[in-house]
Amino acid sequence: MRFRPTLLIAGALLAGCAVERIAPPQTELHTELFGDTGRESIRTLFVVLHGDARPANRANSYAFAQAVVKAVPKSAALAILRPGYADAMGNASPGERGAGTGDNYTSERLQKIAAAIASAKAQVPAARVILIGDNGGAAMAADLAGIRPRLIDGMVLVSCPCTLPEWRKYMKKRAPSLNWESPVPSLDPLKTAGGVRPDLRAAMLVGAKDEITPGSFSRPYAEALALRGIATDYRIVPDRGQLSLDDPEVLDATRRLVDHMPEKP
Repeated sequence: MRFRPTLLIAGALLAGCAVERIAPPQTELHTELFGDTGRESIRTLFVVLHGDARPANRANSYAFAQAVVKAVPKSAALAILRPGYADAMGNASPGERGAGTGDNYTSERLQKIAAAIASAKAQVPAARVILIGDNGGAAMAADLAGIRPRLIDGMVLVSCPCTLPEWRKYMKKRAPSLNWESPVPSLDPLKTAGGVRPDLRAAMLVGAKDEITPGSFSRPYAEALALRGIATDYRIVPDRGQLSLDDPEVLDATRRLVDHMPEKP
């Protein structure tokens, strides 16, 4: 676990004041923290979950975390390597990655991620916690919102396979060489939607030309949230295939979400 601060502000240095920053969470998972805001001043804590692919084929969650703290004042960002995954620098979180067939959105893995978030959240009680994920990371974010409703205040779901059984049936036709038929212990976001707290704010993005996670697998989840009175900004982005964290639309959606969320008292 490493902290990657930007330069301290000159005023703090001249005054000889030590800025107490948020510490790496107590977790076995590999995490990276971004931001130079002092812990007492943090009002938004972003948590970023990467997608299912291996490092060379997925968006850089660290780059997104760094970008979002630059875009949103008084914020910090925590990027978590999901259990069994590695990053491009060789860092890894213990556990089994799985086969990449929607088989690793399990309660055990979710609880490990939840523990890391809770450890970071405890240090910044005045901060709103916003969870952001793409692809499998989005499915896990949605699941966490349902099974640990007090953990987060908002979420941004990008290209989410949020109706998991239907998506796996669809992918069986697209990638028949993989084992999509075996039952999996993953939680289906649509089935956990009933546990999402009513005052949570959500944003969902899907590319109009997405052939991997088309909107038919995220819209029912957005509708389930809306039926519960949860403010949900669901957007289909024109002329885009599968969206990921490196798409500028995701950063824009995150900023919009923050702008419409009340600060904690």
